[in-house]
Amino acid sequence: MIKEKRKEKKYTQEKMSQILGISLRQYVRIDNEEDLPRRDVLNNLIMALELSNEEIGEYIRKMSQSIV
Repeated sequence: MIKEKRKEKKYTQEKMSQILGISLRQYVRIDNEEDLPRRDVLNNLIMALELSNEEIGEYIRKMSQSIV
């Protein structure tokens, strides 16, 4: 979902890592839904991609299930 939203905004992975203030490697893991970002990064991600409450909930549920 994150990757699709990023592509809708026409942001590269590198641009998103700069917006979020994290390394490209960290962002790639978020983009591939391999890692749940820290709260501050998640807040910035929500703002940058203009995620709805439903999208945020869906993303967190999905990531929480994959981490367990």
